[in-house]
Amino acid sequence: MPVVGPETSADWLSARVCATPQKIFLHIGDESYSFADMDRLTRATVAYIRTSANVRAGDHVALLMSNGPASVLSLLALMRLGAVIVPLNTRLTAEELKWQLKNGGCRLLICERDGEALARAAADATLVFPDVASLTAWDDAYAGAGKRLGRDFAIIHTSGTSGRPKAAILTYNNIFQSALGSAFRLGVLPDDRWLCVLPLYHVGGLSIIMRSLIYGTAVELSPMKRFDADTVNRLLAERPISMISLVPTMLSRLLDAKARPWNPRLRLVLLGGEATPVTLVSRCFEEGIPIAPSYGLSEAASQVATATPDQLQSKPESVGKPLLFTQLRVLDERGDDAAPGAPGEIIVKGPQVMRGYHNEPAATARSLRNGWLHTGDIGYLDADGDLVVLQRREDLIVSGGENIYPAEVEKALREHPAVEEAVAIGLEDAKWGQRVAAAVQLSESQVLSQDAIVAFARQRLAAYKIPREIRFVSAFPRASSGKILRREVRKLFND
Repeated sequence: MPVVGPETSADWLSARVCATPQKIFLHIGDESYSFADMDRLTRATVAYIRTSANVRAGDHVALLMSNGPASVLSLLALMRLGAVIVPLNTRLTAEELKWQLKNGGCRLLICERDGEALARAAADATLVFPDVASLTAWDDAYAGAGKRLGRDFAIIHTSGTSGRPKAAILTYNNIFQSALGSAFRLGVLPDDRWLCVLPLYHVGGLSIIMRSLIYGTAVELSPMKRFDADTVNRLLAERPISMISLVPTMLSRLLDAKARPWNPRLRLVLLGGEATPVTLVSRCFEEGIPIAPSYGLSEAASQVATATPDQLQSKPESVGKPLLFTQLRVLDERGDDAAPGAPGEIIVKGPQVMRGYHNEPAATARSLRNGWLHTGDIGYLDADGDLVVLQRREDLIVSGGENIYPAEVEKALREHPAVEEAVAIGLEDAKWGQRVAAAVQLSESQVLSQDAIVAFARQRLAAYKIPREIRFVSAFPRASSGKILRREVRKLFND
């Protein structure tokens, strides 16, 4: 029997089975699974993975799966096996996936049947998850690998300014401390049911599963492949949902499409992923929607600071104070602490901050300095120590809750032989928050249409990253240093 103590992490699912075996953990459609049900199915999934692929503790295993029982069971089984989980975005192309698999050091990719073609195009070794009903033929008494709190839990790819994603390593302790800090700020009720409409390959969706597992509360997992406001509104009206996590764009779409009241048990709408417009905060006040805007990032296992609904009454632009055991500072251009109200770079310190970037010591050294995570995000602390975020990373585009770095789009466009230079920016969009646009400079004597550029990009980028507007330029405005002036490029799209 594994020893459980201060230096180890218990198998959280097994601990839940001991404490609350018959309590419901997962609701999906008309199906409900207790902690005991999930433990039984997890044992079967462990048997299937061990027999089919010989996964061992420490192996890096990727998951290419949409929200559903299979994705949750794969996650729990890999945890029990002691594997390091690498969730992959199901909207990426085969080439994008292939790079992330290599970057994450993955020896296996687990997928669903309807994603098998994409998985096999991206990975050398794949394993197709069976129908959940067929898992009854499998069983395994494997007790699980002992997990120290400092052991690696997952590798989350997060976009980087170099045009390639970076792979943030999160430990079990990062996840546990994040859950503890969130509970301390937001509270936990025995009958909480957290509606998860975020994909589990995002740290926000993954956090809902892990926190509910630790808390012993329920998850209502939506199997939608794309966000549908009518479906979510129906769930909020008909199911006893008490919490939901959304990006502000999603909440705006829900309110616009709302046809009947949400159930009265809804106590919190946690907002993140992009800045919450003050107009949306005011609208929620008027409609009695209890929102909690937050600031977080993958490198810090999701939440860093969160404002509670009552705090927003006096500070609608704030994301509140840092969570339990978390420290925040804002640095000016000299690297000194900025004065209250003065903008600067947000840096974070706390037990939920990542161990580093996988296989990128230089990037790790740049981001983690003297125990502080340098986020690159801009904001300020007011006189009370509440955080106001002015801008997600300098050039970040946030479209429908998806983070898109211009450098990644630009790299793909520059691969076309007729393109000399490209600059991608985000334009305001009423539906998606932002949409991608690009200015393109062609090589001398080259001719190219907008449709041809979009078709070329479609082969290299996920659909949400493809520019919706193209402007051709003869030359880009540049500073004396030679750096392209993005603010001047943006004016091209204001005409």
